[in-house]
Amino acid sequence: MASFFIPAFLLLALVLLLLLRPFIFSGKGEGTSRRQMNAAIYREELEKLAAEHAAGTIDAQEYEISHAEMRQRLFQDTNEEDDKAVMGSSKKVVIGLCLFITILSSGLYFSLGDVLRVSQKNEQQPMTQVGVEKMVAEFALKMEADPTNLKGWAMLGRSYRMLGRNEDAAKSFSRAGQLINEDPELLAEYADTLVALANGNFAGKPLQLINQALKLDPNNLLALWLSGTASFNNGDYKSAVQTWEKLAQQLPPGSEEARTIESSIAEARSKGGLAGTNTNINTAVANGKGVSGKIEISAELKSKVKSGDVLMVIARQPGERMPVAVLRVPATEFPMNFALTDALAMNPSAPISKLSDVSIEVRISKTGMAKAEAGDLISSVQTVKVGSNQVKLLVDQVRQ
Repeated sequence: MASFFIPAFLLLALVLLLLLRPFIFSGKGEGTSRRQMNAAIYREELEKLAAEHAAGTIDAQEYEISHAEMRQRLFQDTNEEDDKAVMGSSKKVVIGLCLFITILSSGLYFSLGDVLRVSQKNEQQPMTQVGVEKMVAEFALKMEADPTNLKGWAMLGRSYRMLGRNEDAAKSFSRAGQLINEDPELLAEYADTLVALANGNFAGKPLQLINQALKLDPNNLLALWLSGTASFNNGDYKSAVQTWEKLAQQLPPGSEEARTIESSIAEARSKGGLAGTNTNINTAVANGKGVSGKIEISAELKSKVKSGDVLMVIARQPGERMPVAVLRVPATEFPMNFALTDALAMNPSAPISKLSDVSIEVRISKTGMAKAEAGDLISSVQTVKVGSNQVKLLVDQVRQ
């Protein structure tokens, strides 16, 4: 607070100084007082009167009468008490104005609120779930009163979708009418809402909306994801891989989204026996920007792999513990092809393509935890050149 009060009072003092400067600096010497000015004027008049008498213009009686009147007026106009009263009035004005402005400023400050209170009022508290639902409910009432507002219905649908109220969201999207049909993002969101209501079933209207969205915008991210998921659920793994690869090309390398989609692509390839069909990954490896190969498991350990196990291919800089790239896929059929590229980088600023050699190992985890645990199935660690495309990894050990 002191950091505010000190500059505030300094500013107030400056303003008062500028406003009251005529009063403060008006008369710096006695020579400019009203009494002395009047005395000088009457002195000049007396001199004129004496000159007229000496010249014979007026006689002695008129001279004495005029001289007496001037002395009387001079005494009245140069009265000391009167002069002091005049001079004192400006000081009173200065003091009065200073007090008035100070009291007024302080009163306004403390009545309207200080800087701290104003900033606290302006600082919005995080919106709670109850607050959001209240706002959405009020917005829904406004929309009922304005049913032709298509943009409003689309916005209400998105709001319901964020709250997880998919049934209300679907109704609002349907009332957006033609606006939905011309917006690929809204079409994809509407389809995603209907899929959630149908417990993951894409058949019927959801798939129609997805196809319509991709027709308007073939690169729409949500529509591509939903389309690939629909193909995957239908067992069309080749189509799922192709769709998701198109999506992966638009994601920042090394981002969480890129790693997620690469994992989904790897799972689709594994289930569809399409592990070697990714042109982008093969090109990256051939250009010395990744590592690819095949994973096999020993006959003794094959029976230990259960549904739900997670296979991880981990690449590290030789001698380091922190991975530079990790591929996570469900452990399904073997042999399984794999590829590690910059898209799977743990740190985008330290991709695998910047290394000349990497150490690679395979681990099959029951829990999917990043930390190795007893009972995990593992391979031996191999050090290979970045750019190698025929690396063979054999899972033949159990971690103790």
